[in-house]
Amino acid sequence: IIGSIYALFGGLRSVAVSDLLNGIGLLIGGFMICFFALNAAGNGEGLMAGLENVYHFEPSRFNSIGPENSSIPFSTLFTGVLIINVFYWCTNQQIIQRTFGASSLAEGQKGILLCGAFKLLGPLYLVLPGMIAYYFFSKDGVRPDHAYGMLVSKVLPAPLAGFFAAVMVGAILSSFNSVLNATCTLFSLGIYKQYINPEATELQVVSSGKTFGWAVALLSMLVAPMLAKTTRIFTYLQYINSMYAIPIFAVVLLSILSKSVPAGAVKTTLVVGCILTILGVILIKNINPFHVSGIIFLLLVGFMLVARKIKSIPRQMPDESPVDMTPWKLTHPIGAILLGIVLFIFLAFSNF
Repeated sequence: IIGSIYALFGGLRSVAVSDLLNGIGLLIGGFMICFFALNAAGNGEGLMAGLENVYHFEPSRFNSIGPENSSIPFSTLFTGVLIINVFYWCTNQQIIQRTFGASSLAEGQKGILLCGAFKLLGPLYLVLPGMIAYYFFSKDGVRPDHAYGMLVSKVLPAPLAGFFAAVMVGAILSSFNSVLNATCTLFSLGIYKQYINPEATELQVVSSGKTFGWAVALLSMLVAPMLAKTTRIFTYLQYINSMYAIPIFAVVLLSILSKSVPAGAVKTTLVVGCILTILGVILIKNINPFHVSGIIFLLLVGFMLVARKIKSIPRQMPDESPVDMTPWKLTHPIGAILLGIVLFIFLAFSNF
């Protein structure tokens, strides 16, 4: 309810400001948990002793190469998992709306690269606490979605509990606000303004987005408790995401690489792609769902390429952009450095 009020009345500016503050708090809080948890695991002998104890408790859990019997085996990193992640970080309105709001192309690129640099810290404040929680609670049969809360309760000094609670609420609000704001934008500009009321004033467009946002907020509140029935929330959400991510990313990719795919083929891809992905994930049991998603992605791209061959319709692109499109000169070098660090981290923890 708080997130809905914040996003719907405050708009993208309020979401961006709150994200900045919540992000700082989340970084501090996440590293704080790692510090106290490793100290607790070290039995008074320091952080490194704690890290050694956690690692030697079950070394195989630190292997970045997922075995074939895991929910995300190594091979899926080159099929469905790759596609879903590129969709999320490069085309998802929730993520890229901030970039679209940048004052210039260079500023947008700087923001993306800074985000990528912070993302490199993810294993420390996301993955490592899970490993430490496993070290403490695996013998007690604790549910995975309860482990983090139990770890916080065990290792965090009481005076810091309020700060961490505020950080967690802020992180939840940040994610929810972002999705809600992006959803309102997509509906008001992409559907209401284009198809329902093309002559709408700016006030009517904003109002339609807020009304739609309240409906989405109420629906999400009703659906959220159902997640408690899943054993692995992250994997479950990836399966759900694939149902719309695969066709949308296929369309966006072809739209970038080709300026002549017919609109009818694009619309068909979106509808048929969603149906195929849902049926594939549900009905095909002998192939990993992420591999199924990858196969469907290739089929959809192939369909659009054939459609373009049969009936190529060149698109008219705008001559001028409303913002300065001069790229930042360090974009490619810094991007290459970040990719190199990602590869190094992955290989450092890999055991083929």
